[in-house]
Amino acid sequence: MTTGFFWDERCFWHGGGNYAGLLQVGGLVQPGGGLPENPETKRRLVNLLRVTGLWDQLDTRGADPATQEDLLRIHPAAYLRQFKEMSDAGGGELGLRTPFGPGGYEIATLSAGLSKAALSSVLKGHHRNAYALSRPPGHHCLPDFPNGFCLLANIAIAVEAARAERLTDRVAIIDWDVHHGNGTEAIFYDRADTLTISLHQERNYPLDTGDFADRGSGDGEGFNLNIPLPPGTGHVGYTEAFERLVLPALQDFQPDAIVIACGFDAGLVDTLSRMLAGSDTFRAMTEMVMDAADTLCDGRLMMAHEGGYSEVHVPFLAHAVLEAMSGSDIQADDPLQMRFEGQQPSDRFNHYVSTWIAEMEEALGY
Repeated sequence: MTTGFFWDERCFWHGGGNYAGLLQVGGLVQPGGGLPENPETKRRLVNLLRVTGLWDQLDTRGADPATQEDLLRIHPAAYLRQFKEMSDAGGGELGLRTPFGPGGYEIATLSAGLSKAALSSVLKGHHRNAYALSRPPGHHCLPDFPNGFCLLANIAIAVEAARAERLTDRVAIIDWDVHHGNGTEAIFYDRADTLTISLHQERNYPLDTGDFADRGSGDGEGFNLNIPLPPGTGHVGYTEAFERLVLPALQDFQPDAIVIACGFDAGLVDTLSRMLAGSDTFRAMTEMVMDAADTLCDGRLMMAHEGGYSEVHVPFLAHAVLEAMSGSDIQADDPLQMRFEGQQPSDRFNHYVSTWIAEMEEALGY
């Protein structure tokens, strides 16, 4: 079976809001640049896949938008109504740093629909695994409060739609976006049927969530795992955290499907992080989670695109992930990774990160 790649040009047309970086224009803030979240990281990925030829080895598809029924499993009707009304009126902003223009509601439902279709295709056996090039992203979105560029909770919508069709029960969601997956965590925090794991730069965004001590509540106690990592963690630290914390958690949980919130903002030159991950890092994590999926859930794996803000670097990072997912021998050498060879964290710093990870490992009893 092939790897499914779900995308739609219309998702690249999402936009709106008068920003310069993370600051709203006004006062002494001069217009220019827009938000860091922009279409070019995704569009350049599509272009790179086509130029290398990997595009031809993927099963590229579109999808229908998520339905109102899909959305209401996660988001209250009042929020959806306000979003739709503002979208129809020309756009605006809800929550925190989540601007949208005319038709923003429809584009957001399409983004969620791509994740829904990608997960469904894997669970129904149409694809070995699948990737959704979702935009706008979703992992920060709370049921009634969009934030961090995220307007709808794409992955949660996809998971609950699959459950409604009785396609899956126990789902593990791994979020390796550099920012804490606070929206996904909040949605499933008191549930035992969903394991949520977030590897993120400590105290990056949001500043007040993502603590290791936050393990879930009620029936969900023990089914949320935050892995906050220090700035500069790099390849060795990420792969060690995956081996020593993520894989044992998956083994304990025994999911019947694995979903990845696939952000690339831990990359070497990302504007919103300082984590120094390269293509080899994302390739290695993909290979490890594929092996786990093969062992635990017959390979059922879906990835949904989240953050990543370097227009130049993100396409190479995502290409490496898709190389691994598809088993292709087509590679796109990462020029930034080659440029940074020899500039990864020192052995001394790697030891510091290893000690950091060991403390979490001991607390979990692994």
